[in-house]
Amino acid sequence: MRKQLIFTVLLAAMSLSCHAQEKTFALYAVGFYNQENLFDTIHDEGKNDYAFLPGGSYKWNTLKYVNKLKNMAQVLADLGTDKLPGVGCAFIGMAEVENDRVLDDLTAQEPIAERGLKYIHIEGPDKRGIDVAALYNPRLFTPKKIFDKQYVYENGDTTHHTRPFLVVQGELAGEDITFVVCHLPSRGAEGKFRDWGGKQVRALTDSIRASQPEMKIMVMGDMNDDPDNTSMAKYLGARREIKDVKKGDFYNPWWNILRKNGQGTLAYQGSWNLFDQIMLSDNLLCAKGEQDYSSLKFYTNHIFRRDYLMQTEGKYKGTPKRTSAGGVWMNGYSDHLPVVAYLIKELK
Repeated sequence: MRKQLIFTVLLAAMSLSCHAQEKTFALYAVGFYNQENLFDTIHDEGKNDYAFLPGGSYKWNTLKYVNKLKNMAQVLADLGTDKLPGVGCAFIGMAEVENDRVLDDLTAQEPIAERGLKYIHIEGPDKRGIDVAALYNPRLFTPKKIFDKQYVYENGDTTHHTRPFLVVQGELAGEDITFVVCHLPSRGAEGKFRDWGGKQVRALTDSIRASQPEMKIMVMGDMNDDPDNTSMAKYLGARREIKDVKKGDFYNPWWNILRKNGQGTLAYQGSWNLFDQIMLSDNLLCAKGEQDYSSLKFYTNHIFRRDYLMQTEGKYKGTPKRTSAGGVWMNGYSDHLPVVAYLIKELK
């Protein structure tokens, strides 16, 4: 099975082969997708999930839950197949997932079960009950260490709790890599709360790199900020251009997609934001003028936008097709579009 999978990856990467030098490369896809309220219909003790119960404001019932699972599974299975048909992503970070129960149901959906994807989740303290989580393909990525790092309110607030940072360390393409999955405080809070998040993620990744200097790191999530906001640009140190990335910094390939191309992952009052980002540590980048892919390196990235994900009529035409909008069940997907980054490595 593993040989067959590698063969599939090779076929998908044939366009990258340099026949004159007889080199062959493999691609690996990494995704992130905000699930927009992936709740089941059962109350979790101690959580404010009442809106997503049959008697709640969303009148969340079995029909809606089953359709939500089906829709999410379709997107998650499609991620990465633009360049890796039949393979998809090696790792996918997720936000707004309620619990293990919904992840059991999600991974039992046919397109995900066929791919053999597994999930990673640690129950967090968020009062609404939404957490970050991850899916991974065990034939491509091997997790070795999993932990969460609590978000700290630097004003000493101990009454509010938000999503911790999920840290997954493991092996991809024979190399050590760390994924940090985030969901920073919402736009309903002041910008300083997201600045604190950026600062804390940078401290976390600095600590990892101090003990494991060769570790490659990808920070991803719904940052509730655009790439040029201070949480990302200043405190995390995620740069707009590769040439500006220094040791310990990150490259944010979404900055130009938003500011030069005008593309985003969610729309608000007629304007696009790009809150959903995947950022790469400096050792995942090729130096200027070089194409050394002897180890894992960043190749390309894109916002995953398919026709079925978009609203085609009415008030919300041209925006992501949500599960519910204006109090009406739309049987859609999410208010966010997913994002995908590709890594490349030469096969010896």
